Amino acid sequence: MAGKKREPKDCRDDEKTITHFYKGIAPAVKGLVDSCKGDDCFHHLEPTPIPTQESATQIINQTRRILFPGFFTQTRLDALNLEYNLGQETTELFERLSKQIILSIKHECLRYDQPCSQCIQRAHETALKFIQALPDLRAILATDIRAALEGDPAAKSFDEVISSYPGLFAITVYRMAHKLFELDVPLLPRMMTEHAHSLTGIDIHPGAEIGESFFIDHGTGVVIGETTEIGKRVRIYQGVTLGALSLPRDARNRFKNKKRHPTIEDDVIIYSNATLLGAKAVIGARSIIGGNVWLTESVPPDTKILLKRPELVFIGNGKKTTNKFKPRRKK
Repeated sequence: MAGKKREPKDCRDDEKTITHFYKGIAPAVKGLVDSCKGDDCFHHLEPTPIPTQESATQIINQTRRILFPGFFTQTRLDALNLEYNLGQETTELFERLSKQIILSIKHECLRYDQPCSQCIQRAHETALKFIQALPDLRAILATDIRAALEGDPAAKSFDEVISSYPGLFAITVYRMAHKLFELDVPLLPRMMTEHAHSLTGIDIHPGAEIGESFFIDHGTGVVIGETTEIGKRVRIYQGVTLGALSLPRDARNRFKNKKRHPTIEDDVIIYSNATLLGAKAVIGARSIIGGNVWLTESVPPDTKILLKRPELVFIGNGKKTTNKFKPRRKK
């Protein structure tokens, strides 16, 4: 059965109904404005905007194009146009980074009522120091790339590691952000590492100290806290946490600038889902931490920490048996 034919009057009635709903927006907006006057509204009602996540992402992408020429560009690069390309990219990065550092510094000054710190001059000086550090940044990332190729039999080439490994991406962003963190840039470094975290599941605080030849295999769920110290040639797997012990709420300020996270010395391997917590967890050089281990204390050098083999329970055909797996002996 065909529906009833609508008349022009029906359409006008629809418009009146919709207009009625729009009238309800104004009181809602007034309620939002009023709620911003209380303590439960977190806002940034200042004349200067803060850095945006989009800007942080642009800085990451442009720095990667400079550090790895030809890998992340749409245009063809060769020896003839490399200097021109790097000159253009580096100049743009300097200008973009200077602007975002200015916003970061102004945000701190206005938010916390700090004295003027000559943010424009300071930002340009800092951006230039970052640009000047790029060759050293490239050199340490080269050790991370080699560590990935040497540590993962599935890796076929340097190109594959650079183009597709989430661990290397997270480490690359961390090393950029760490340099800015060392240069006392507020806010922006954390925004950069959180971008990498959102894409890879690898959470590295820009304040962590990480030595050369660092390799994160697979990577999902890795957490590396702010005061973590990691030596050279360290390898960790997915799900590893290098975290802090939980503190009482009133202890936050007392521990704010103190060591709270583990120290991992040279040539350590930490397998998947291991959890190491607190400043007392110092893992000695060349030690191996097995999967699912939970540690809050130190481990001497050249030590293996492993969990006891669990018992497996097999359930089937109405029977329940406990079986300790024993490998078959070869005849």
